[in-house]
Amino acid sequence: MATTDSPAAPPSEDEVLISVVLPVYKVQEFLPECLDSLLGVSQSFDGIEVVAVDDCSPDGSGALLDEYAAGDSRLRVVHLPENVGLGRARSEGLARARGEYVWFVDSDDRLTCGAVAAVADRLWRTSPDVLIVDHALVNPDGSVERNPRAHLFQDAPETFTLVERPRTLDLIMTAWSRVLRREFLLGLDLDFGHGYYEDISVTYPTLLAARRISMLDRVCYHYRRGREGAITNTSSPKHFDLFGQYERIFAFVDRETTTAEPFRKAVFDRTVRHATTVLATPGLVPAALRRDFFLRAAEHFRRFRPRGYSHPSGLRGLQYRLVERGAYPAYAALEPVNRLRLGLRTVLGRTRGAARRMPRLVATALRRVYYRICLRLPADESLAVYAAYWNRGYACNPAAIFEKARELVPGVRGVWVVARDRTASVPPGVEYVVDGTARCLRTMARAKYLVNNVNFPYELPKRRGAVLVQTQHGTPLKKMGTDLRDHPVAARGMNFERLVEQSGRWDVLVSPNPHTTDVFTRVYPGPYEVLEAGYPRVDRLVNASIDRVNRVRGELGIAPGQVAVLYAPTHRDHQVETAPVLDVERLADQLGDDHVLLVRSHYFDAPRISTSRGIVDVSSHPSVEDLCLAADVLITDYSSVMFDYAVLDRPIVIYAPDWETYRRSRGVYFDLLTEGPGVVATTQDGLAEVFTSGEHTGPAAAERLAQFRDRFCPHDDGRAAERVVRSVFLGERAGEPADAIRSASAAR
Repeated sequence: MATTDSPAAPPSEDEVLISVVLPVYKVQEFLPECLDSLLGVSQSFDGIEVVAVDDCSPDGSGALLDEYAAGDSRLRVVHLPENVGLGRARSEGLARARGEYVWFVDSDDRLTCGAVAAVADRLWRTSPDVLIVDHALVNPDGSVERNPRAHLFQDAPETFTLVERPRTLDLIMTAWSRVLRREFLLGLDLDFGHGYYEDISVTYPTLLAARRISMLDRVCYHYRRGREGAITNTSSPKHFDLFGQYERIFAFVDRETTTAEPFRKAVFDRTVRHATTVLATPGLVPAALRRDFFLRAAEHFRRFRPRGYSHPSGLRGLQYRLVERGAYPAYAALEPVNRLRLGLRTVLGRTRGAARRMPRLVATALRRVYYRICLRLPADESLAVYAAYWNRGYACNPAAIFEKARELVPGVRGVWVVARDRTASVPPGVEYVVDGTARCLRTMARAKYLVNNVNFPYELPKRRGAVLVQTQHGTPLKKMGTDLRDHPVAARGMNFERLVEQSGRWDVLVSPNPHTTDVFTRVYPGPYEVLEAGYPRVDRLVNASIDRVNRVRGELGIAPGQVAVLYAPTHRDHQVETAPVLDVERLADQLGDDHVLLVRSHYFDAPRISTSRGIVDVSSHPSVEDLCLAADVLITDYSSVMFDYAVLDRPIVIYAPDWETYRRSRGVYFDLLTEGPGVVATTQDGLAEVFTSGEHTGPAAAERLAQFRDRFCPHDDGRAAERVVRSVFLGERAGEPADAIRSASAAR
């Protein structure tokens, strides 16, 4: 493979004690900070070279490296002609390193002030094969946490062997946490593996083979946690690479029996612990592959289990036995209990085996106890928690507010609560916690701000002084809240006393229009403020450019010149099993090849659409707003999507074949057939006729849409989210229409 090296002359070999190997790929944002921490004034030691390997990075990282190299001869740049991955990039850098020691640094991290001199001093004094340095964790909000295993660095002799300090294997096994004698490393004939977890195939063997180990009880390295694209923050099948890396480690143990064999059991135990940790960490192994990952771990367990191996005690021992047996259903059932046990350990103590037998009601009670204890922790004034649609993912008004808050109040850290099976819906770079976990409970308990479009769990009330923002998720056509007392089929046993209690917890209700304000302040009684600001989620529709529209249409496969029709029906509470009210395949045939039908099932209803000619099932598409942008026409029945779509001033067709049944069973606030936003059809043939006749684009339909917009979209000017953020987070009143802020009692 031909490479291009920078022309800068490197230091002579005699002058170089430490070669830093720096693989670089898509880190333009973080690279200057990293390079400054290596070569800048914060480091007083000059006997260092940096071999930076540009792994064919598609951003401006390569140019940045050349710019730095032109001003500092200690930096050499290798430009690879193709992307080879982190492991091979490290090997390319190692082949060019000239120092006595080599330190593999990640280019999105940084060294601490004076770290190089401290490391050099320890290397000169002890001449170790492996020097392990301590680190700290840098959170997405910039806060820094000490390594949780920092205590292992205390009271360590300047040099030792692994036999003398076997707990050294409990330290993090990353390439960046150790400085290796170059000749020692090359003599082991090791290669960094390909794919994820590539460094453990080097870090384990070097530790097992080292005759002199040293540990520096000083934070020398800041590891950036939660970065977009990091493997610890990425859902990917590549997490299966873990098993191949450990196979390489066991091959080394088999080869180097004299030094490595005594630690076979410890390495095996770390193998199983690593695999179960990856499986238990939300958002790593894709949901559809979790069973396969578990079965691969089971095969790995049986293949590499050492002779005389005995399982650990307690819950971990039970986990290991289930892994060994390949008993995935039992293991999966144990996972939530294990998470709860870990979260409550400091409260309940180590009661062995009790958590795994815990009934659901007891578990709920313990979560409640833990949450109440967490309420006594200090409030985090710069923490906001977001959720939407019963933790189904990143969506709706909370998502719009979150994005605007990141822009206007960057000092406020936003964290999303999502269900375990919906973590993949969270965009890269957005911090989240999994619903029901101890971390989730702690985060919610400490938050200053809570934003949701439904109620948070009843058993998790906000802390005193917190601000709870209720956005709801639609303008009400159908009856809501306490009005459902007269509609038991729709209410389905709703606890109205609890409903009133929960609305009494709200501090701010975001309302899109006067109609919604009048209805919600009556059916959700409480002392909250009403912020009639428009709907934040609609900002995306108002502000969208034609380029954005075309990009979304292209992603959905809509051909130029095709008319895109979005069909988005609502859920029908009166039906035990939701039967389709529209034959979408027949409609696609009736519309013809110049139309494409985008079918969006309600999230309460299982999609029953088979994608075929002229039909695209978009039920699982993450953004209904993007679907609206792509559509030339909307067909809906009683869904609140009509109120959002109206701001686009595009035709809306109401398909209401069961209007009378729906009106009686659910109850409505106005007559959609006479006050709706466009043409109404009550039969499938009538719906097709609306399109073939062009009635939906005629002047009468346009007039109805204009009246509908005036009534229900008066504040949707593209700045609704800004008004909410300025009001809630900054305490400002941003002018019209934010002047409509008032108490719920005044609104009533």
